[in-house]
Amino acid sequence: MLKPNKLVNKNFLSSLDMSSEEVNHIMELAENFKNKNLNIDLNNKVLGLIFDKSSTRTRVSFQVAMSRLGGNTIDLNPITSQIGRGEPIKDTARVLSRYCDVLAIRTFNQYAIEEYAKWSSIPVINALTDLEHPCQALADYMTIKEEFNDFKKVVLTFIGDGNNVANSLILCGALLGVEVRIACPKGYEPNSLVINKANAISKKNNFLKITNDLYSAVSGANVLYTDVWSSMGEENKKEDKDKDFHGFTIDSNLVEKAAKDAIILHCLPAYRSKEITDEIIESKNSRIFNQAENRMHAQQALLSCLLS
Repeated sequence: MLKPNKLVNKNFLSSLDMSSEEVNHIMELAENFKNKNLNIDLNNKVLGLIFDKSSTRTRVSFQVAMSRLGGNTIDLNPITSQIGRGEPIKDTARVLSRYCDVLAIRTFNQYAIEEYAKWSSIPVINALTDLEHPCQALADYMTIKEEFNDFKKVVLTFIGDGNNVANSLILCGALLGVEVRIACPKGYEPNSLVINKANAISKKNNFLKITNDLYSAVSGANVLYTDVWSSMGEENKKEDKDKDFHGFTIDSNLVEKAAKDAIILHCLPAYRSKEITDEIIESKNSRIFNQAENRMHAQQALLSCLLS
């Protein structure tokens, strides 16, 4: 019987906190949870959620995942707790370690989540920072694997800002041997440290291509992926970014340049008619809502490995 394996790293702060074998194990577990072939009982263990950013899918998928594992979730809203009043992270982390069994943190600065991990005696999960979104990447690659069975010949093209989602797609893609292409306007390329780390671990030559040429990036791609142009906290940049990203929209004309079997992904929420058209979201190529569902299954697998 398939069982969760303990991860080498106690925390999941970055896609690189797992090996390729561990990522594949998470996806296998997630598939079995999804198909109701696996049942794990964590005996009322408690997940603490600390979300400095708004959330729908991440919050609900973690809560439902923990519930399906026989655990409980407590929402530690910074607005209604001492967290939002400036209590030092090292104090909060040590106290919560005595109440909870795992923490999932959604915040701005990667340093903050690393500080929680430093002072916590329980596992800490990156539920999104400005640098990475590793839980999203697990669900994304699970969705791709469902479609193509393996990653050997998959070309993933991400169209948009070189943001946290792009960074985690690059890092997890390097682990799994996926060819990743990033198409963005000049000045919006992914983090250079992320690029260097990915190139250092990839076993595939020239696995990563970063370009401002949208059509060359899309040509022959199996997966077209996009995200909002302005992330949370960038409201003051929205008008400028809308201008800079003009033309970087997934529409029917662009999809025709991709492989015939290409699927469409978006981590949601989507601004229809901006980064993607309504027609493409609702098209037969779209796997966007499968992808959203897979957040829950992937996180159920992750939690079972961290807590079993």
